[in-house]
Amino acid sequence: MKKLALVLSVIIAAISAPAFSAEGNAEAGKTKAMLCAACHGVDGNSLVPMYPKLAGQHAEYLAKQLHDFKKGSASAGKEGRFDPIMAGFVATLNDQDIADLSAYFASQKSKPVAVADVPAAGKMLYEAGDAKRGITACMACHGPQGKGMGMAGFPHLASQQPDYIKAQLTKFRSKSRHNDLNGMMQDISAKLTDADIDALSKYIASLK
Repeated sequence: MKKLALVLSVIIAAISAPAFSAEGNAEAGKTKAMLCAACHGVDGNSLVPMYPKLAGQHAEYLAKQLHDFKKGSASAGKEGRFDPIMAGFVATLNDQDIADLSAYFASQKSKPVAVADVPAAGKMLYEAGDAKRGITACMACHGPQGKGMGMAGFPHLASQQPDYIKAQLTKFRSKSRHNDLNGMMQDISAKLTDADIDALSKYIASLK
């Protein structure tokens, strides 16, 4: 029954994932990406732990996040996704800029992250979840290698900065971030302890 519910939730997420009309041009996006380089790296491989890697992320997911940042900025965080740093950058972006940037970063290759002492608990939660606590396995949506599903709106997680993953899971748990599809991440993260989040963050970052 639980597996059926999960399958249905994935299908619903795929149907609910927004489609944006502008078609991205990676070459045009490369030039525009200079604006993003200080935090995310020239090729989307951020060297700063608190800033996410964008390289290799699904274009659909990147576009949604940028659009959500614009909504969050306009609504003071009541809608979409709000971040004081991103608010200033997305303010001048139009739909074509967002599509081009998303296409460029999606075309880049994500570089592995060195993670020491990956907890076994992280692997277990990612692959199997915890039925007793009602925690669904992360790989059900993000895949066994953390590649995600672009069309369904599930992001590529492999080789992401562990500090960034930890920060986002914590924000989902506190509901200070609420732009996830159908509230799925908020529901799951609400059941995670600090130790769970730390273990998952390190394990996910170690995936390649």
